Amino acid sequence: MTADQTTPTTTLTARTPEDVLAVVPVVLGFEPTESLVMLTFGCDPPFHARADLPIRPDEVVAMAGSLVDPARRHRVPRVFLLVYSERDTFADRALEQTARALRRAGVEVIDGLRTDGRRWWPVPGRAGVPAAGVPYDLSAHPFAAQAVYDGRVVHPSRERLAATVAADPELVGRLVPALAALTGDPLPALDEGAWARELVVRHVEAGTAPDDAEVARLLRGMLDLRVRDAAWSPLRRPRAREHVELWAHVVRRAPDPLVPAPAALLAFAAWQAGQGALAWCAVDRCVEVDPGYSLAGLVAELLTRAVPPDTWEGGFDWTVGMAT
Repeated sequence: MTADQTTPTTTLTARTPEDVLAVVPVVLGFEPTESLVMLTFGCDPPFHARADLPIRPDEVVAMAGSLVDPARRHRVPRVFLLVYSERDTFADRALEQTARALRRAGVEVIDGLRTDGRRWWPVPGRAGVPAAGVPYDLSAHPFAAQAVYDGRVVHPSRERLAATVAADPELVGRLVPALAALTGDPLPALDEGAWARELVVRHVEAGTAPDDAEVARLLRGMLDLRVRDAAWSPLRRPRAREHVELWAHVVRRAPDPLVPAPAALLAFAAWQAGQGALAWCAVDRCVEVDPGYSLAGLVAELLTRAVPPDTWEGGFDWTVGMAT
């Protein structure tokens, strides 16, 4: 069971069902399938969440709870629910069960829609809406154009989004010789950490990607959590997107045993950038290799609880407790 939260950078005002359907891929970063999406209204800051639509009816309670808990915690006054599925009866019941759980928690459910990606239906049904549903096409919707203008990439599925942080076999193959070329022991953590921090700052400011030799040294160094923290320490929210780009480059080039540190840093940077779905994909990439990696667990908890990115101030001193 997962939930994705993304904070939009542009205000989108939805007035029609088609507008609401157009908002979802923009705020999530991908076109959902077999999902239940909760759009929140009236809380500050807003957040929007997605949960996988379960297979079995007895799993719906847990799915609903994954949406109700953050709504209650953040005192959300109103929500709009959308379910994406071709399993019409099951999907309708899952949405209605979630709506009842939200109302019991004191949250107003404005309305609900089901869509199979081509047509939408109100949930519950109402007079005047065709039994065959209402066809729609979002390809020319203004919200899609606004997303392009804002530089927000909308992927056709969550799987395609996850593929953006998957290993690139050609890049990994190029990095293996660079790792093999590293000789001797790493520098002491204080020196190696200073090098890693300077590398991150330099490439973030220039908008460039490190070369193979730099990535190899960085990956080896970050096996030491003190060096990882040094590489993490320059992150600030105004430049979070640039940190996302940097760590995405590194993750795609990392052999599996060296993935956890850069994937966890990518997850944290994506959370700070308001890219919740990407943060989840990075968490997944990390825990596939190391299920107990604590920083990935921290980001997962932040995402599940819909913790706003601005609760983290940044600017920590990674050298605390280290000998000089």
